[in-house]
Amino acid sequence: MANPYPHVYLGDRIVAAEEATVSVASSAVLYGLSVYTVFPVHVAGAAHTAFRLDDHFRRIEESCKIIGIDRFATEWDFDRFYAAVVELIGRNMPTTDVFVRATVHVVESIPGTKVRGCAIRLSMFVYDAVPIVPQDGMRLKSSPWRRIPDNAIPSRAKVNGAYVNSVLAKQDAIDSGYDDCVFLDGNGHVCELSAANIFLVRNDTLITPDVSCDILDGINRRTILTLAAEDGIPVVERTVDLTELYIADEVFVTGTSAGAAPVIEVDGRVVADGRPGPVSQALRKRHSAALRTDTLHGWLTTLA
Repeated sequence: MANPYPHVYLGDRIVAAEEATVSVASSAVLYGLSVYTVFPVHVAGAAHTAFRLDDHFRRIEESCKIIGIDRFATEWDFDRFYAAVVELIGRNMPTTDVFVRATVHVVESIPGTKVRGCAIRLSMFVYDAVPIVPQDGMRLKSSPWRRIPDNAIPSRAKVNGAYVNSVLAKQDAIDSGYDDCVFLDGNGHVCELSAANIFLVRNDTLITPDVSCDILDGINRRTILTLAAEDGIPVVERTVDLTELYIADEVFVTGTSAGAAPVIEVDGRVVADGRPGPVSQALRKRHSAALRTDTLHGWLTTLA
């Protein structure tokens, strides 16, 4: 990840990046007890717009509720969150597109393994919008590490500590010469990548694992499903077998930090002819436009 911009939001004010710290004795450090979201901010001249900001705030709310971080709901609402984002962007004044990572940390000191009633602190920082995966064709490897199931650490909550699972799987893929991993569940069904949702196209139908398949219910995933439906592309959300990826006409992934990136190889098998396909290319173009110029869905929030 690129270094953060110089001004960071922490608690209730802007501080210098090097001063944005939490205690080594906090639950956030001791247990990875934080939840987060990342959203893009588009820059057009002096104007800044955030993509699906209300949905990203809702993601933090829901992640806190799932994990039991109860003080967020009493201390934060969308208006306060929006004002903090506006202040953060206004102080940093990015001139190119950026990502903002917003995190709720449980900062109670040495509380033991509990969460309710514990003190929290919100942090937000800005960094350059550099994709975390290749944009011209990814090579994926199915991981020997299984996706954490919903009844262990639920994937629909973006819990910082749970990303050890993603680190193990992606590092294995990198060590093996691939760009990223494909997570499978305990039954061998496809879940997602280390930090992106996955889609395949077969017989002109867009297919993706459903939300009961130990996946993050991704905001960009939902965006792609909406755009596909508007384009008249048949969409199926269901259980997906690994071998379906091997014989797919197209495979691509989505996520805030991944964009809408094509996949050209899975486990040494070339996807179709090894080039990004027409459906993924069309949806990628529409997704990119939605991030910057959407006027139909109300997905853009002006930061002013």
